[in-house]
Amino acid sequence: QVQLVESGGGKVQAGGSLRLSCTTSGIIFKFYAMAWYRQAPGNQREYVATITTGNTTNYADSVKGRFTISRDNAKNTAYLQMNSLKPEDTAVYYCNAGNAIGNTFWGQGTQVTVSS
Repeated sequence: QVQLVESGGGKVQAGGSLRLSCTTSGIIFKFYAMAWYRQAPGNQREYVATITTGNTTNYADSVKGRFTISRDNAKNTAYLQMNSLKPEDTAVYYCNAGNAIGNTFWGQGTQVTVSS
């Protein structure tokens, strides 16, 4: 049974930081690219960042320079370090795992709220 469990969300003031974790089980983690998405109320889910199996990273323009995605294959966990948070970063953040043959899995999400 595949599970992706996000943690680390919460409430923070603008300019603050949070670190999200996505702990996985039931997959061979090193073979999966990991990504973070987010969804604000009334909006569609949007892409935030990706880290490939070879540790290549990519970011949405809206978070570039503020967020850092990383992974620890020994812990089957991906991370999203979020600095200089803005109120517009408020959303439910979702973890995604995807492999080369099209298998994809989602976590249940973790709420991030940034107050001005």
